[in-house]
Amino acid sequence: MAALPSLHQLRYLIALHEEQHFGRAAEKAFVTQSTLSASLRDLEAVLDVTLVERDRRHVSFTPIGEAVVTRAHDLIAQASDLKELCASSRNPLTGTFRLGVIPTIAPFALPATLSKLRTDYPKLKLILREDLTEVCIDRLVASALDAALIAIPYDLPPAIETLPLFDDEFLFVTADSKLGAASSPLPIDKIDSDSLLLLEDGHCLRDHAIAACGLKEPARNASAANSLAATSLITLTHMVQGGLGNTLLPELAIAGGVLSGTSLYARRFTPRGPARTIALAYRKTSARKHEIAELGRIFSASKGFTGAARAKTVRKARTGAAKSL
Repeated sequence: MAALPSLHQLRYLIALHEEQHFGRAAEKAFVTQSTLSASLRDLEAVLDVTLVERDRRHVSFTPIGEAVVTRAHDLIAQASDLKELCASSRNPLTGTFRLGVIPTIAPFALPATLSKLRTDYPKLKLILREDLTEVCIDRLVASALDAALIAIPYDLPPAIETLPLFDDEFLFVTADSKLGAASSPLPIDKIDSDSLLLLEDGHCLRDHAIAACGLKEPARNASAANSLAATSLITLTHMVQGGLGNTLLPELAIAGGVLSGTSLYARRFTPRGPARTIALAYRKTSARKHEIAELGRIFSASKGFTGAARAKTVRKARTGAAKSL
């Protein structure tokens, strides 16, 4: 039988590709540099190709080397899924589950869900990583995560599938009482996109808010408002509270209390409907799809994601400082 590449060799190759340096790659792989170099030479011998061009200062991957790295990621992911398949078949949602969550979801969706998971699945060790969508998806593809709680639409790689959970409606948030206190919903076409404060580039909420409401991208430096960009929803609300502009916020965040302690108004749109979709992303090859489906069920049922979040927003308007109409 012909010799085949080993998982260790593929991991070393990936480490070298990521670090572009033999010494750093060896440290990342927890082996000596000589062990890593010898292993990669053996891999090239098995495949009968040159994967890496070496000199004293530089590491350069050949075209076939780049292709092998891509395939190596897939093989490592499949091997990881094989191990997870056996573990999850014995006891679903036990042991370690690595979940990525984007910042505009994490503080609002997780608290009630984590409480439910601790009660129903006490043997589950949930490891959370909060990061931007791009980073979560990259880690998901690399098998560094088992699933990621994200917002769609998003341009996902072919290896990733999503399980849509619920729609998260956008509301218009302002400090202007004349604009915010009206009892009727706000027509979407009345929004001046150049007066909007949004999260900085890199946050998918920015793109979702603009696309969902059918707005044009705010012109750079067209006003004092859009020359500013926030890095979090908390910062965004403080900027609006300070009179620097208006914004669009997802109902999930408003129901979760992001406007608590402010005097801001949250006004619905007409026609109703602009929203992002909250979803669980996972690898198509994942052996934990039934566990991901169960996580999705819990997320959808927690915190009133089937409609109570909308009612809660209105109740907060009656009892708290923030107003929602």
